[in-house]
Amino acid sequence: ADIIKLAMLAVARDERLRELDARLLLQVHDELLLEVPADAAEEAGTLVARLMQDVCPAGKELSVPLLVDWGTGHDWGAAH
Repeated sequence: ADIIKLAMLAVARDERLRELDARLLLQVHDELLLEVPADAAEEAGTLVARLMQDVCPAGKELSVPLLVDWGTGHDWGAAH
């Protein structure tokens, strides 16, 4: 739970995502759903994946990598 909360904070604070007009809409378990203009989806997806992978709880490096899959689509089902 702490890892996804830190990822949400990183996404919310990211200036480039704001410039891309990406909006965090929903968090379900270990997934984040963002609304992004279609022409910015690829860049936003790559950036969010990097932000999520780089989360470090309590500033400590994890002993296992955080793997992030992402996709795009007009709805949540299509993005999977």
